[in-house]
Amino acid sequence: MNESMNGPTRWWWVRHAPVLGCKGVIYGSNDVECDVTDTAHFKALAAALPKDAVWVTSHLSRARDTADAISDAGLPFGEAAIEKDLGEQNFGDWQGLSWDQMREQDGEAYGVFWANPTRLRPPGGESFADLIQRTADVIGRLTLEHQGRDIVAVAHGGTIRAALSVALSLEPKQGMALKIDNLSISVLEHVKDGLLRGAGGVWRVCGVNQSVHKG
Repeated sequence: MNESMNGPTRWWWVRHAPVLGCKGVIYGSNDVECDVTDTAHFKALAAALPKDAVWVTSHLSRARDTADAISDAGLPFGEAAIEKDLGEQNFGDWQGLSWDQMREQDGEAYGVFWANPTRLRPPGGESFADLIQRTADVIGRLTLEHQGRDIVAVAHGGTIRAALSVALSLEPKQGMALKIDNLSISVLEHVKDGLLRGAGGVWRVCGVNQSVHKG
């Protein structure tokens, strides 16, 4: 057996760069652009992230562009695998709307949803609990496929909260309370012991929402 498979599997979660032109609206799983001009920040990320890692991103361009910017800044990794189920939460009919517009569009649905926003679905969308489940499925599969490796996942604030919820067995309401900044790193370590959603193992949380020093 490959010795690396006996060691921990480390997930390095990176939230994408700040989005452009979406101030005051909920963009969710819409494919919006991000700002990748902060070269110093990307160089710092390239220095902080592991070499020879497996790279995955969501299907959304802001995740893929962020990964490419890290590669261009000094950490080439070849081609990242695209995992659609690591995409941001889908807010359905409310995507692209401001809070006031959501209320005006359907005040009753707005009131019902925000009474329990982590478990209820917006019109035509999905709940945060749904996001946790699909993120967990990806984590379980890739942890099995790449045991003992470093996995860098460039994704979204909601997705990273979901991943932390999986690792810490949090209720959706607790997971939603976690703060995840753009271009931050959160590190989860999976150890082969015990039981984890079919993958076998336990989680250790090594860092959450860590910023990197820009030299």
